[in-house]
Amino acid sequence: MNVHFSIVVPVYNRPQEVYELLESLKHQEYNKPYEIVIVEDGSIETSEAIVKQFPELNCSYFFKENSGPGASRNYGMQRAQGNYFLILDSDCVLPPDYLRAVETGLKAKFTDFFGGPDAAHRDFTTLQKAINYAMTSLLTTGGIRGRKEASKKFEPRSFNMGISKKAFEASQGFGTIHPGEDPDLTLRLWKLGFESQLLSDAYVYHKRRISWSKFYTQVKKFGTVRPILTQWHPESARLTFWFPSFFVLGLVVAILFALADIGLPILMYAFYFAAIAIHASIVNKSILIGLLSVWAVLVQFAGYGKAFLVSKIKIGWFKKDPRAEYPHLFFE
Repeated sequence: MNVHFSIVVPVYNRPQEVYELLESLKHQEYNKPYEIVIVEDGSIETSEAIVKQFPELNCSYFFKENSGPGASRNYGMQRAQGNYFLILDSDCVLPPDYLRAVETGLKAKFTDFFGGPDAAHRDFTTLQKAINYAMTSLLTTGGIRGRKEASKKFEPRSFNMGISKKAFEASQGFGTIHPGEDPDLTLRLWKLGFESQLLSDAYVYHKRRISWSKFYTQVKKFGTVRPILTQWHPESARLTFWFPSFFVLGLVVAILFALADIGLPILMYAFYFAAIAIHASIVNKSILIGLLSVWAVLVQFAGYGKAFLVSKIKIGWFKKDPRAEYPHLFFE
């Protein structure tokens, strides 16, 4: 299949991010035509003036009423001219060989959708690098966000994802839940018989949240939506989804044991945190980032683990209606 790329980017009040993304697209080492579709999701701070600063790029700009990132991606794909859509978040920056890596990967093995990993750019802040470590390390998430050996069936994430026009039309694209719209789409695509893959070389620099409170809110939402997705797709249930909750409950028990002069459990946690600090320090060549990574892991597990447990009780056990219980997670 000859692929013709359309890059679709939803954006909400982040013109500076759009500038940095378009700047990185301007420097792509890719000589074939492609288009960029920017979808402004009801922003007050629009990116229209930013887009006009890049006349050399084949970039279309659309403004619509706020309906969430999933609907905005669908809106962009419906108007795109290509036959293979590359979905990116506005807070991503691309290395120069990104498009070439995608094309090479799809030529080696064509699949109707794929995901790529994320990495921390050298210019990222120490906080961004610590959060990136927590979200991608094999010692924390199991490396499921960017390692081929971590999962037989790779679940793409919408910050760096590709989907063919055929698969988009068959699935009707993203749903109204957010976050969680990307694993929901993946599970529906698998049911329709489409195959996914990880393109390890097609990575992006993903800035992530820029404060501890925003990061906590983000992972809390991730934990909340997982039981909802499991209710919709029972075959997707995994024991690993419980690990952050077990981690948090175990830490509480370990602290109580330590207060009772039983030190082994807390020593096991101390060993794990030390491993995180050492590994993150080596990977990032910074002791400060190593120490911050320990806190990032705690924030991640605490936010996700608690929210997952509460949502599981409400949605999984008491069969509450997700839309009634968590209306802020749905764009209707």
